[in-house]
Amino acid sequence: MLIETKSARPAKPVRRRTPSERLLEALQELAGNKAQLIHHTERSWASITFAGTRHKVQLAFEGKDAIDAGECFIAFLPEHEFTIPGQLVADAAIVAVDHQATPPRMVVTCELLMLEEG
Repeated sequence: MLIETKSARPAKPVRRRTPSERLLEALQELAGNKAQLIHHTERSWASITFAGTRHKVQLAFEGKDAIDAGECFIAFLPEHEFTIPGQLVADAAIVAVDHQATPPRMVVTCELLMLEEG
C-alpha cells in the first residue's frame, strides 16, 4: 500500500489593512477611483470620552471625467456613511478646492475625524 503525503506549507501571514488604509480606500471608492492621492497626514485625537485620529487628505482629479467625479465627491463626502470595522467617521469636511483650467485639474483637501468604536 502506497500512502501519499503532502507537505504542509506554512500559511502566508495575511497582513491586515489598518483603519487609515481602509479610510483611504473608501475615499478612493467615493471618488469613483478617479483621484490620485497627493498627501495624507494622520494624528491622534482624544476627548474625555472618545479616542481616534484626525486625517487630512489631498486628492487630485485630472481631466474632465475625473473632475466630474471630484464634484460628486465634494457633494457626497460630508454625508457619506463609511463602513470601516471598529471605526466611526464622526466628521468629514471639504476644507479647500483648487481648480486649474489648463490642463483641467482639481485638488480637493478634506479633513476627517475617525473615532474608535467600543
